Parts: sequence; C-alpha cells; structure tokens
Amino acid sequence: MKLAVVTTHPIQYQVPWFRALAARSGLDLTVGFGCLPGPEEQGIGFGVPFAWDVPLLDGYRWEELRRWGRSQVGSFEGIRLRGVAAWLHRQAPDALLVTGWNSLSLVQAALAARRSGIPVIARGDSQAGRRPLLRRLLLRLLLRLYSAFLVVGASNRRFYEQLGVPAARLFPCPHFVDNDRFAAAAAALGPRRAELRARRGLAEGRTVFLFAGKLEPKKRPLDLVRAAARARAEGADCQLLFAGDGELRAELEAATAALAVPATFAGFLNQSRIAEAYAAADCLVLPSDRETWGLVVNEAMVSGLPAVTSDQVGCAPDLIRAGETGWSFPCGDVVALASLLHRVAGDPGRSRAMGAAARELVRTQYGVDNAVEGTLAALRFVTGRA
Repeated sequence: MKLAVVTTHPIQYQVPWFRALAARSGLDLTVGFGCLPGPEEQGIGFGVPFAWDVPLLDGYRWEELRRWGRSQVGSFEGIRLRGVAAWLHRQAPDALLVTGWNSLSLVQAALAARRSGIPVIARGDSQAGRRPLLRRLLLRLLLRLYSAFLVVGASNRRFYEQLGVPAARLFPCPHFVDNDRFAAAAAALGPRRAELRARRGLAEGRTVFLFAGKLEPKKRPLDLVRAAARARAEGADCQLLFAGDGELRAELEAATAALAVPATFAGFLNQSRIAEAYAAADCLVLPSDRETWGLVVNEAMVSGLPAVTSDQVGCAPDLIRAGETGWSFPCGDVVALASLLHRVAGDPGRSRAMGAAARELVRTQYGVDNAVEGTLAALRFVTGRA
C-alpha cells in the first residue's frame, strides 16, 4: 500500500513514527512537509533560536511542499500550500494521513485528497470539553473530511464521541516519545546523578521538582513556585529545576527570590541535553491550564520519574494513575499542588517506586510500535483491506 503524509514541519516526536512506518514491509511512505523552519522560526516561544540536535530527516522519504509566501509555524494561516492537489496526483497514494487540522496546510491537503477520491486519515489531539453550539456544528462539518481518526488518548476519544464519530472509525495511536533513546540516556546518566545535581546547584538528599517546557502563561509555572513555597513552609525539603526559557523567566526568577524558593534555571535544553534534567530530578510537575497532551510527561516517565500534573493536561487520564505513576490536581489550586509536593518530598522511596511504575506504563503502552499498529489498522480500514 502507498501512504502519503502531510504535516506542517519536522517534529521530533513524529519522526520515529515515520521511520517505523517506512520500515514496514509492503508500505510505501512519503512525507510532505509544509516548511523546514530555520533556527529563528523554530525558536519562537522557546526564548532562543535553535535547531533540534537529533536527526529529523533521515530514515524515510520526504519532500518539502510548495507554498505561498514565507512560513510561520504555529499560526493557522502560517503555511499556505501551493499545488498540493498536483503533488497528491503524482504520489497517487492509497490514502492520505494528516496530522490534525490546526494548520490551513493540513486542511488544504485533506480537501485536495477528498476531491481526488483519496481517503483521509487524521491524527489530531483535540480534547473533550464543552463547546458552543456553533463551534460543535463547524467541527462536525470539518470531521466529514476524514474517513478514519487516529486516537491519541482517552480525552481525544471522548472528543470524537461527543461529535458523533462512530467507534468503527477510531483507531488507537497513542502519543509517544522515542522511548529507547530516553531510556538509554537514563541508564547512562544514572551513575552521574550526583555530578549532574552538583553542577546545577541541586542539593543532595533534597527533592527536586522539575518543570520542563516553555516558560509561558498557559503552562502556569508560577503556580509551581507558589506551591513550592507553601510546601517548604510546611516542612518539605525541596527545590525547583526549570528546564526551558520564555517570556516568564524574569518574573519566575523574581518570584523564587522573593519567596525564598531554591531554584535553578537551566535555560533551553535541546534533545541531547534534556535527559540530564530528568536524571537530576525526582519528579516532573506540569501545572498547565491548556495542554492537548504534554509529551514531557512521557519523556519524564520513561526516564523513571513520577509526574504531578493539573487536570487540564491532556495526558492525565491516560498516564497519571493516582499514587501509582503520579498525581493530578485541579488546575490553579496552589494549595492542592503544595500538598502533593509535600507528599512526594516526604516519601522518596514511594516516589522512586512510582517512577518505576511510570516507566513501565509508558514503555509498554505508549511507544512507536503501538502507534504504528493503529496507523496500519486505520489504513486497512479506509482502503477496504481490513
């Protein structure tokens, strides 16, 4: 079978999926990228221009698609494809896979495929929730473009169910990270934990809570600072490690100083360095008020850390098993978060056991093989070869 994929740009979390699909016997895969962003564009929101330091373009066949004007990753209208129908005609795929509908380029590709009689598979990560009537009606119209959907998690499945998508058109394709790479890094860095902590000014024996991601309002890193201050006032011996950069950095530095919360700001850490933060930390915290999934949770868990997330983090229903792999709390409830920080800091042995359980969960149920099997099942369904 021949499968064409259209996505906005090379994303480190998608590349292992493309490689694994390309390696499958009997499957001919071509990926079309809407753009190949340079360091300045890639760095928007991260606080620093950068290029990912892991290979993103090897192990599968790909092309950069033609577009109108300059690209702007992250904006719905930032990538406008030109000639995508002609590209699909040349590819002549049995099906098209698009990675959602959050970019005009992805909708353009889906429309062009439908006009050509090519079935379309979508892998979006929209979450269940209350929506105005007009928005629900528009979403129902949009979803008619697609013949099948790859479901990334429990809340994503409920999203489709709320909009009336039949269960037969839903195929599990969980969000995942490169589990092998992160697990190998964790094993290699484990013996260097004391060195890594000392280099970052992290006290030995003190519980280190890690925030990994952009320092931006929607991720609510200030909630973590306030909760840590409260937990410390109640006797918890803990400090914070921030791996990331962004618009809130100066405010966070001021808040940690004002509240006397020991904190290390490591700045942006690329893919080859982020594993050092996981090796140095004891628990990940993600307090976001909007997070369609939260792949840093996968990264942390496969590295052996438990996680504490808000209930607005999309992966919480799937990855957070209370008291087993981590904890969840009502978004914005600093008192509840402080209580969980105190609980984690007060029982290091249990936290290590939770980290081991989290690693096993992600390793066995949220890997590239799980995603590939769901993709192939959807492909057989839309081509009538099930």
